[in-house]
Amino acid sequence: MVVKGEESDKILELFLKIGLDERTARNTIANNKVTANLTAVIHEAALTDGCDRTIGNLLYTVATKYPANALKHRPKLLEYVVSSKIKTPAQLEASFSFLSNVASDDFKQEEFEEACGVGVEVSLEELTQTVHEIFEESKAVILERRYRMNVGELFGSIRKKHPWADPKIAKQLVDAKMYELLGERTAADDEKPSKKKEKKEKPAKVESKAVVVDTPAQPSEEELNPFSVFPAPEDNIKVHTEVFFSNGSVLRCCNTRERLDNHLKVTGGRVFTRFPPEPNGYLHIGHAKAMFVDFGLAKERGGCCYLRYDDTNPEAEKKEYITHIEEIVQWMGWEPFKITYTSDYFQDLYELAVELIRRGHAYVDHQTPEEIKEYREKKMNSPWRDRPIAESLKLFDDMKRGLIEEGKATLRMKQDMQSDNFNMYDLIAYRIKFTPHPHAGDKWCIYPSYDYAHCIVDSLENITHSLCTLEFETRRASYYWLLHVLDLYQPYVWEYSRLNITNTVMSKRKLNYIVTNKYVDGWDDPRLMTLAGLRRRGVTSTAINSFVRGIGITRSDCSMIRLDRLEYHIREELNKTAPRVLVVLHPLKVVITNLESGSVLDLDAKKWPDAQADDTSAFYKVPFSNVVYIERSDFRLKDSKDYYGLAPGKSALLRYAFPIKCTDVILADDKETVLEIRAEYDPSKKSKPKGVLHWVADPSPGSDPLKVEVRLFDKLFNSENPAELDDWLADLNPNSKLVVPAAYAVPSLRNAAIGDTFQFERLGYFAVDKDSTAEKLVFNRTVTLKDAYGKAGK
Repeated sequence: MVVKGEESDKILELFLKIGLDERTARNTIANNKVTANLTAVIHEAALTDGCDRTIGNLLYTVATKYPANALKHRPKLLEYVVSSKIKTPAQLEASFSFLSNVASDDFKQEEFEEACGVGVEVSLEELTQTVHEIFEESKAVILERRYRMNVGELFGSIRKKHPWADPKIAKQLVDAKMYELLGERTAADDEKPSKKKEKKEKPAKVESKAVVVDTPAQPSEEELNPFSVFPAPEDNIKVHTEVFFSNGSVLRCCNTRERLDNHLKVTGGRVFTRFPPEPNGYLHIGHAKAMFVDFGLAKERGGCCYLRYDDTNPEAEKKEYITHIEEIVQWMGWEPFKITYTSDYFQDLYELAVELIRRGHAYVDHQTPEEIKEYREKKMNSPWRDRPIAESLKLFDDMKRGLIEEGKATLRMKQDMQSDNFNMYDLIAYRIKFTPHPHAGDKWCIYPSYDYAHCIVDSLENITHSLCTLEFETRRASYYWLLHVLDLYQPYVWEYSRLNITNTVMSKRKLNYIVTNKYVDGWDDPRLMTLAGLRRRGVTSTAINSFVRGIGITRSDCSMIRLDRLEYHIREELNKTAPRVLVVLHPLKVVITNLESGSVLDLDAKKWPDAQADDTSAFYKVPFSNVVYIERSDFRLKDSKDYYGLAPGKSALLRYAFPIKCTDVILADDKETVLEIRAEYDPSKKSKPKGVLHWVADPSPGSDPLKVEVRLFDKLFNSENPAELDDWLADLNPNSKLVVPAAYAVPSLRNAAIGDTFQFERLGYFAVDKDSTAEKLVFNRTVTLKDAYGKAGK
């Protein structure tokens, strides 16, 4: 049953009370099974009035991971959680393991408490001393590997000594110790060591000869800190730009000392930036770079960054887009100093437009768009350019009061129609639109243009650094000219290269076209480079920010970033955060003839490659029965030397299980299609086949494995730069989305929640899609395991 309306709101409120963030709460509600479990757990714990976030997170884990065979004991476990006798994830995982073995039988309280570390307190002094000892033991290795050191090994050593220590405190101590020992992380620390070099390295021989060591080049200051190129606010008194007029005069734009001092007095000398998206579509990965530059500079300098909606066009803007932008900015890890709208300043902008007319720098024009275009091409002045100031003031007031028809008049800035810079061709400042505004309502029927409003609002908000992409560079002249003639404070403007990625389109117009014409499944289609699409695909904000930082803040505008460079950062992140599971996309049935029918063995499978044997939380259970399924592509009727899969008479190892040998093949009537394989398993594991296969088994006699839908995504366009093509739509990849409707998965995936990410062993990284239901999970392939970029070199 789907949760709707009022009931959904009540459940959302309940989940928020236990400390879940809104996104997690809403995603949970989308999964009926988890919703029912979590609601029951909250009521069992008597916490319907709420609790702190730490306990809430533990409740969520109970709701999603508690062993189904021990429901009888769940209320008792919740008593331990609520009283904080069980307060860490490690303790909770240990309780699941204990209760899973106990099932519905009674148990001794002392044994349970001992197994879960109840009452065991690890002092900060003890933990600090342990961390110190472990670092001393591993000091040589840490100094050699630096930040490439696998800190999981260090945490494993800590867990051996103190299995019930708070992992957050342990991480803080390890991070602090790494910094104490190694200092700041450098760009060299992020370089992947060459495998070839590793193979050549041998234990050093004791010789008297001098050894020549190649010292790696030191990273530049800009590589270590991409924001080092930007000046301090107090230095904003230099000439920003020179505006060359057709009469030979030159305007050198800069702040006066008095104006800068007034600005610094208001800001306290802090950096102020702004991220100014138009709310006319969903943000894409290019906006991720803009966020990194705008929010990143403010954060690095201890300043502030506005999220400002550039909402000057009421016809293209929607509340949906405004809500999405705010939510996606937070998901990307950025916290706005304040959320503002250009429309907040409509009155200020209007009054400054009146002042602009009074000073002789603007006029009301009646040319049609076609006439304006023609006159600009011919560098000719409008017939109304030199009309009296009083007349323009009167007409502008008539425009404001709705007395002039839409399209019959505009307010234009009086710049330089004969300039070599077309962005000085008397740009439009105001136009008439009898359209209500999503934020300002129906108060206005005249709306400012981007060219007029953007620089003025930058000044009004005391922005220190106005940062934008290089296509706006030619607008510098207009930007500074307008602030100069109005005697307003002038921010420092700096342009950086636009982010272009292969095999996709980044233009909002093109994105809007393929979304509205249903070439893709909405703005959050996982094939798009929208941030909503990337998130739905399973890409983390951490990976996106790492990718953007790696590109840097350059002014080189001729680069097209290869898609596999982004995929490299996605893999690097998911390799650390996505647990491993077994899933078979195209199942081929294998009947094991020497294992009794109905016999099911519970085997341990690793969630992580470096799982420590004594860490139960790093393993999950997989059933092994006499019916298993392997990938159809892992079997051939004809064997070959370079093939490591299964073939008649050949053996292969089932990962985490046993070697099996193919003894018979059941074919269809066409004598080619393989219906079923018969095999024998080696319970002693004495045979050592080279091939290792992933697999899934029937969890119990007569019941199929968990069925899931898997969506395999590929590049949306075949060409690297489809935007350059005349018929760019013809370049769409017809195989960009392939659906596998009935893949088989291990039982542990049954409680996966929307947004959870996993590595399907040998297949790639996958995330639970929002289309999942209680009856059927849907997984999106985030990225394959193959890494072309890492192998080719970053």
